[in-house]
Amino acid sequence: MTHAQHQRVFGKRSQEHILILASGDKVRHMTVKPWMAALAFCFVGVFAIGYLLATSYLVLRDDLIGATMARQARMQHDYEDRIAALRAQVDRVTSRQLLDQQVVEDKVDKLMEQQMALTSRHGKLGSLLDRAESSGLTDKDMPAPVQSFVPDTKDKRASLSGGAAAINKMLSGGSEPADATPDNTTLAYVPAPETVGDRADRLFSKVTLSLKGVEEDQRSRVDQLTADAGDAADAISSVLNRFSISVPQQTAKAGDDDSAVGGPFVEPESEDDFDNSLVQLDTALTRLETVRNTAESLPFRNPGIGKDITSPFGNRRDPFLGRLALHSGIDFRFAPGEKVRPTAAGKVTTAGWTGGYGNMVEVDHGNGISTRYGHMSQILVKVGDTVDRGDVIGLAGSTGRSTGTHLHYEVRQNGRAVDPMYFMNAGLKLATYIK
Repeated sequence: MTHAQHQRVFGKRSQEHILILASGDKVRHMTVKPWMAALAFCFVGVFAIGYLLATSYLVLRDDLIGATMARQARMQHDYEDRIAALRAQVDRVTSRQLLDQQVVEDKVDKLMEQQMALTSRHGKLGSLLDRAESSGLTDKDMPAPVQSFVPDTKDKRASLSGGAAAINKMLSGGSEPADATPDNTTLAYVPAPETVGDRADRLFSKVTLSLKGVEEDQRSRVDQLTADAGDAADAISSVLNRFSISVPQQTAKAGDDDSAVGGPFVEPESEDDFDNSLVQLDTALTRLETVRNTAESLPFRNPGIGKDITSPFGNRRDPFLGRLALHSGIDFRFAPGEKVRPTAAGKVTTAGWTGGYGNMVEVDHGNGISTRYGHMSQILVKVGDTVDRGDVIGLAGSTGRSTGTHLHYEVRQNGRAVDPMYFMNAGLKLATYIK
């Protein structure tokens, strides 16, 4: 093919597609171009695809809606189950808190009873401790009851709606969240039941042990005082028995008139060991006070403390006759006019000039014991006077059968002169028990 022929073929115009439409006498024609065909084909394809999609949606719509509704139902069911579980948990926590509140209130009531019992016991011990202190047995170091640990009655008796808050306040020392009220309580503010129980057990165990410790200390101290009082009474009684002085066996308190008591016998309200120990302590102190008062009424003291003894008791050469004679007392060196005091309380039976005694005072101390004070320059009491150990009964001198100023001190038992040194030595042994 020549170049000219090739040019004619390549440049040949392609024939166009003409669409002829005839209607009666009218004939119309339309030229169909390629892009129009492509556009029509695309439109038909899109329409066909849309039709297929719409048909598929209509066919599958019920299944999709059913699946969606089933999924929503499952989600709602799970949500309701979760809410029910949370409500059940809150109910369990609330119930446990109410139970804990009841347990706490019961324990608080028991602890209050224990504390009131200890306080009552300490009140009963007051007079006994004073008596023991006056007897030189104690310095009042008895343990006192613990201070009140019980929370406010309003918190302890709180209503059921606010009981958990009262318990939490008591167990946590009074601090709690401001929003932790029954209306807006959340799980974040509700302590676990184990935590409440553990803290309550620790708290009440600590307080109970403290109260038991105080009770044991009180009981131990009471027993010790009872034993000490018994030992002291035995020591004084042994000294009194050595001088053939009868020891009173009465159990009434010193100074009480046991002839003016009575009443029907009624069984005690309880058999409390502590009350029994208090009775034993009271009995021991009463016995100690009785023998102690008896000992204090007897002349166990030295009438001339720090003074020289110029003549002891016993046989000696008489300074006037020069022959052997019984010296019935002890002579103490006194300065002229020095005050003379009795060695024990008693009643003056003699006050005046009495033979060789010169100016002499005799004091009756009971139990057949009396003391004489002779050779005084002046007598300051009269017969019938009641004198105490610190009273001045006269002034030292040198009257009667005397060679110089001194005090003749004499102790008589049932009218017979005994060595005053026995009494003074016994007084040294009793110094810790008598005043």
